Amino acid sequence: MNQTDTAGPTLPDPHTAPELFEGVLTRRVIAFFIDLFVMGLMIMAFALVGLIAGFVTFGLGWLALVFVVPATIVLYYGATLGSPKRATLGMQAMDIVLTPTRGQPLDGWMAIIHAGVFWITTWISWPLSLLFALFTPRRQMIHDLITGTLMVRRSPMERHWRDHSARASHTY
Repeated sequence: MNQTDTAGPTLPDPHTAPELFEGVLTRRVIAFFIDLFVMGLMIMAFALVGLIAGFVTFGLGWLALVFVVPATIVLYYGATLGSPKRATLGMQAMDIVLTPTRGQPLDGWMAIIHAGVFWITTWISWPLSLLFALFTPRRQMIHDLITGTLMVRRSPMERHWRDHSARASHTY
């Protein structure tokens, strides 16, 4: 048994599996706008509920309106990125998936941390974050490197890992 057998699957390489990274950056930007639209709808729905609750509670429910936007963001990313699909609705539509690079599972908390670091780095300088991705071999943005994640195309990735597993099972 060689060292690669015990280390588990390795990260895909853009030179040997370019289909995993093809158009990922463009797909991420489009997915982000889809997600903004979905979150906007959710925010409007939650705000409407908060507005109605404010009338029913004689203004007390209006205090909760301050938390609508951050709660929606946390809920959305935790429920979508933290799910077994590891993708928001926009990412699913654009055939991309978030993959951990450090061997830990991608659970709801990791998804929320990833989203939090994303929003912080985007808020500080979104052009720098996008430019950064142009110069990393796997098209990782700053928040991907910080949180130890990688964005790849879903359909080619499933084929890649299936082929990798098949090759690994034949080595015994």
